[in-house]
Amino acid sequence: MSVIAAARGDSAQKVLSLYRQLLRQGNQFAAYNFREYTKRRTRDAFRENRAVEDPRRVQELMQHGLKELQMLKRQTVISQFYQQDRLVVEGGLSGKDKGGKGGVVRQKDTGWD
Repeated sequence: MSVIAAARGDSAQKVLSLYRQLLRQGNQFAAYNFREYTKRRTRDAFRENRAVEDPRRVQELMQHGLKELQMLKRQTVISQFYQQDRLVVEGGLSGKDKGGKGGVVRQKDTGWD
């Protein structure tokens, strides 16, 4: 195994690790829309740059990805301060649905008062 092949393998491992970290961190968002946007944007960015082979460009992209990861960590902490009800898409209760066994009971305001 040559030094270049070993360096590429190490670089590929780091890229894969960054990809996983970004996806995991994105799943920490409290809001469904932010979680889905983060996952979609991460996947798109990695697909877009899949064919990059220039070591300098790969390093630049890794640095950019690490900055994005730091930003995501800050934003996920902030988003957890503002908990919201789960959306219907997430399997949450909506409208006049009532939780069973002492669960949450919510009544949607119709505005007809």
